Amino acid sequence: MKKSKSGFWICVLPALICFAMVVLIPAITGLLYSFTDWNGMNKPVSFAGLENYRGLISDKVFWRDFLYTAEFSVVAVILVNLLGFALALLVTQKIRGATVFFMPNLIGGILLGFAWQFVFTQGFNYLGKSLNISWLQGWLSTPFTSTVGLMIVVVWQQAGYMMIVYIAQLQSIPDNLIEAAEIDGAGRLQRLKNLILPLCMPAFTIGFFLTLSGTFRLYDQNLALTNGGPYGSTQMVCMNIYRTAFGENDLGRAQAKALIFVIVIAIVSLTQLYCSK
Repeated sequence: MKKSKSGFWICVLPALICFAMVVLIPAITGLLYSFTDWNGMNKPVSFAGLENYRGLISDKVFWRDFLYTAEFSVVAVILVNLLGFALALLVTQKIRGATVFFMPNLIGGILLGFAWQFVFTQGFNYLGKSLNISWLQGWLSTPFTSTVGLMIVVVWQQAGYMMIVYIAQLQSIPDNLIEAAEIDGAGRLQRLKNLILPLCMPAFTIGFFLTLSGTFRLYDQNLALTNGGPYGSTQMVCMNIYRTAFGENDLGRAQAKALIFVIVIAIVSLTQLYCSK
C-alpha cells in the first residue's frame, strides 16, 4: 500500500509543480497586484486598495470592449458549432479528403490573421475593382466589415476542431438505432431531429464550452487582422487588458480588469454547462 502511494505521488508531483508554477502562483500574484498601483517597473509598489476596481466602473472603453466581446462570442459560438456539426455529418458519410477541414486549426492565430488580412485587403480590393463592386473594397476599413472578417477567420479556424468532437460523438451512436429508425420509415430529417441531435447533446455541451471560452479569450487573430481597428471598434477585452498593462504601464489596473474578466468567463461557462448538460 505504501509503495502504491509513493508511486502515485511520484507520477502526480511533477504535474502539480508545473500547474502551481504556470497557473496557481501567477494567478495569486496577479490577484495581489490588482490591489496595487504597480506600473511594471522596479519602483516600490504601493497598496491602492479597491481604487483599480472603482476606476473600472467609469471606464467606458473597457465596458464597450467587453460588450463587443460578448456579442461577438455569442454569434461565433453558434456559427462554429453549426458548421462543425455540419462538417461532421459530411465526414461520417465517408467523403474523401474530409481531413482538409481540420487543417486551419493547425495554423497559428497570428499567421492566420496576417494571411486573411492579405486576402481582405489585397484580394478583395482587386476583386472589387475588377467587378466594380464597392463593398468589397476597403474591407477592413469599416467596423461592420472588420467584424465580419474577424468572424470569418475565427469560424474558419475553429470549426475543424469542433468537427472532430462531433465526429467522435456521431461514431458512438449504435448502428442498430439508425437501422431501426430506417426500418420504421423515419426519413433523414426525422432521424436527425429525433435521434441524432438528442444523442449528440453531450458533444454540444463540450463544443459550446470550448468555443465560448476560446472566443472570449481571443487575442492573436484580433491583433493580426484588425489590431482593434478601425477606431477601436473591433478591440476585444484581451487586447484592452494588454494595452492597459504594456501600453499605459498600468499593470495594477490591468490585473483588476483581468480578474473581473476571468470571473465573468467562469460564471458564463458554468451557466452554459448547467443549462446544456
